[in-house]
Amino acid sequence: MTVMGVSRFERFFRAAASLDVDKNDLKRYSDFVDGKLYDLLLVAQAAAKANDRDIVELWDLPITKGLQESIHRFRQLDEEVELKPILEQLATHPLLDRAPSEETEARYPEIIGGLSVALAETFKIMYPDVKNPQTKHWEGATAIFDLLL
Repeated sequence: MTVMGVSRFERFFRAAASLDVDKNDLKRYSDFVDGKLYDLLLVAQAAAKANDRDIVELWDLPITKGLQESIHRFRQLDEEVELKPILEQLATHPLLDRAPSEETEARYPEIIGGLSVALAETFKIMYPDVKNPQTKHWEGATAIFDLLL
């Protein structure tokens, strides 16, 4: 299951950071955004629990200033991420103790978009001469996100 089709994925990375990705990168990308969204939801779940709420509200998500700016850049790219594949992929994870609100779920595509922009820009910062990221580049970029998110 992927959050966007191959041609949209390729077009997105070209627009976001002048990178050439292909269908072989799509699984790595999908695993990345799925994992990071789930990580954000785990932290949000703890915030909801600490505030004695049964649902995760949008403000529970630990959206940093940098991620918020990436979400804004994603909006400017005028690309789309579909909600249904995101929800299907999240369903493969262990259930959360707190369910997300409808408003929170509705924002998943923008959050995925922001994570995607941040990932593309991370490739350009870490590997400025790379045009077609290889496995070692994906591993380096995702390690940064694992450290920070």
